[in-house]
Amino acid sequence: MPLIDPADFRGWVLQEDDQLLVVNKPAQIVCHPSKAGPASSLVGAARIHTGLETIHLVFRLDRETSGVIVLAKTAKMAARLQKAMERRRVGKSYLAILAGELAAPVTVAQPLGDDIGSQVFIKTAVTAEGRPSLTHFTPVSLARGFTLVQVVPETGRKHQIRAHARWLGLPLVGDKIYGPDERLYLEFIEHGWTAGLAEKLLLPRHALHCAEIDLRAAGVDFIFKAPLPGDLRAFCDANGLQSF
Repeated sequence: MPLIDPADFRGWVLQEDDQLLVVNKPAQIVCHPSKAGPASSLVGAARIHTGLETIHLVFRLDRETSGVIVLAKTAKMAARLQKAMERRRVGKSYLAILAGELAAPVTVAQPLGDDIGSQVFIKTAVTAEGRPSLTHFTPVSLARGFTLVQVVPETGRKHQIRAHARWLGLPLVGDKIYGPDERLYLEFIEHGWTAGLAEKLLLPRHALHCAEIDLRAAGVDFIFKAPLPGDLRAFCDANGLQSF
């Protein structure tokens, strides 16, 4: 698990004031504190950066997902934004690269719940017993069997974008769990990143990036944006996808 250098963290900051700390999280950084110490997580590094004993993670991104993260410096602001999220007043927009070509916009309204038949205990799947889930996929660029898409989730289920992309038959490039074979995730856990995994997955992390958070409907007059990171931009360039 990489330790976060304070100088690197300062470079991730998109905005900071007395209420909010907004950062552009790189992939492979975990959000929640771990046993490896404060510098091993985004929250821990944020505490070091701000000097605050407590800082509130308004919402999280998976370890491999990059992009905009909003942290609140006060309990009052945290409660305000978390309540706004519950009422769907926080706009989120992602960029993702799909393995396959999506020719037109599509909305997936499929319930999601635990995949009880999977060898991967954290996996989510479309299931009749699941919770209502809604995701909009809009193609941005298609080339060579891949699609760069804008994704707007209207609900916040676990692994929602990845599970709905899998349901479409267009999993995210690099997705060890929802990609070509979930056993690749188990192989990764046991052996780490290998040449065999690279051949099958093409990227060492799933191609998902939180590109924009809009807080205006929550009464906070900000839209925070983070451009597509270098690894995903390089994949787009190498495969003829027009990124932005």
